[in-house]
Formats: sequence, structure tokens, C-alpha cells
Amino acid sequence: PSLYDSAEDFSEGLAQVKKDYKRGFIDKTGKVIIPLQYDSAEDFSEGLAQVKKDYKWGFIDKTGKVIVPVQYDDFLDFSEGLALVKKDGKSGFVDKTGKAVIPLQYDDAYDFSKGLALVKKDGKSGFIDKTGKAVIPLQYDDAYAFSEGLAQVKKDDKWGFIDKTGKVVIALQYDGANGFSEGLVGINKGDKWGFID
Repeated sequence: PSLYDSAEDFSEGLAQVKKDYKRGFIDKTGKVIIPLQYDSAEDFSEGLAQVKKDYKWGFIDKTGKVIVPVQYDDFLDFSEGLALVKKDGKSGFVDKTGKAVIPLQYDDAYDFSKGLALVKKDGKSGFIDKTGKAVIPLQYDDAYAFSEGLAQVKKDDKWGFIDKTGKVVIALQYDGANGFSEGLVGINKGDKWGFID
């Protein structure tokens, strides 16, 4: 007879198992390393696994030790050493020790990519570095993450593009724009569409 209701593939030496709606982890000998106590879990990645208990998320290490307290409403995987976490409608970032390196102060935030993360607060968008410093101040009405070295930003109902220093590379003059793909971006003024490089 099966010991578990389901089992996942091994990842970093441990496999997630489920019984009676609770999840834990076993090693390759079948020994339970992390007791079946979580409502949900993700596979181990870079030595940590995301776990859910009582509708809250956190991270454990391979011994089962809680590294990031199981207290967050939502999270994203670690990216460039930091994980986006959400609690009580606010977003911030924690490191792999569980420390909130960037306090939960933003209304929305996105993963770090090449050292910058898009954040939104009080209806304005900008970009922060891994210390939490606003490298590109929260001055835009909307923005998208960087793609091919440029970010699409909106101000006063017009779209344009900035580089990673915040310099405007393509003036904010378009009614709409798509992200860069293969060096070109689709833009429109009024009902006319075209492409620029």
C-alpha cells in the first residue's frame, strides 16, 4: 500500500509528499525530513522551499527550519537574491535570511531584473535598486519592466521609454506602445500605428 496520497519528483535531494491534505518532504531513503504539516509547498530551489500554512506563506530550509516566517499573503520566488512578498496589501522584499531588506511599503512591485525592480505607490511608478533606493523616482503614472535595456513609461497620458539611469530615450509622446521585440516597438498616435527602433 502507498504511504502517501501523492509524491513529487526529487529536487535538491528532497521530494515533496502529501497525505491527508498535508505536505512535507522525504529524502531518497524515504525518511521524513520535514514533517507533513504544510497546506501547500513548492519544490526546493537554491536550498529553500516556499511553504503555506493557515493561508500564509514563508520559506524553510532543507532541515525544516523556518527561514522566512510563514506570515505573508503572497510571494514570488527568489530573483537575484531577493523575494517579493506581500502582506496586508503592501509589497516589499526579503533576503534569504528572512530579513525584510526592502520594507513592505509599496502598493505593488515586481521581480528584480538586472538589479532593478518596478514598484508602484500612491498611483505612481518608478524603479528601485536592491538597497531600496529609488534609482528612477516614482514619478510616472504607469510603467512596465525593462526589456532590451529600456522601460516603457507613461506620464500625462503619453507613453515613451527610459533607460536604466532614468534618462528619456524615446520622448513621451505616444498614445500607446508595445514592448520592444527584436529591436522594434509598436507605437501609436491617435488611430495610426507604426514601428520605431
